[in-house]
Amino acid sequence: MRKRTLLSMLVLAPMVSACGFRLRGVPSFPFTTLYVNVPAGSPFTREVLRNLATAGGNLKVILPSVEAVGTAPPKPIEADATLHLMGERRERVVLAKTVSGQVREVELRLFARFRLVDKDGRVWIEDTEMRQTRTMSYSESLALAKDEEEAALYRNMYSDLAQQLLRRLAASQPPVDE
Repeated sequence: MRKRTLLSMLVLAPMVSACGFRLRGVPSFPFTTLYVNVPAGSPFTREVLRNLATAGGNLKVILPSVEAVGTAPPKPIEADATLHLMGERRERVVLAKTVSGQVREVELRLFARFRLVDKDGRVWIEDTEMRQTRTMSYSESLALAKDEEEAALYRNMYSDLAQQLLRRLAASQPPVDE
């Protein structure tokens, strides 16, 4: 059985590489330092900062908080670029109800806005709103379980949006001067 598995892996490897498949790898950002201007306590903020910390590569993240007592807080001018997270918004929309008016299906929506500006004030990425949606069934008799499912879906959406934001940052280019 092991020989058959090994043989099938060897046969499939050239086909997978020929189709252009490759692992995503470490993102390469067009700037070396990034000041992150974020609202405190937001779940999206926490997810973005976690993703930036684990992104690896050549990026140094500067946060607006004071690192040590008695030192001045870092300023955006010290960074090559500034990421402004301008907020997030959640929506819960009822998609379907029963004849008796009980909710059967809901759509969860998550919106996040950001922009990227360099230290000279030039806009690299205009105000952009990203959106994630998930649909879930709902049952009044399973309300507690459905609340847990909703929380898990929102965590997943925050993670997806943060990864999408990192890919956009890595793909950003300085504005062309005219």
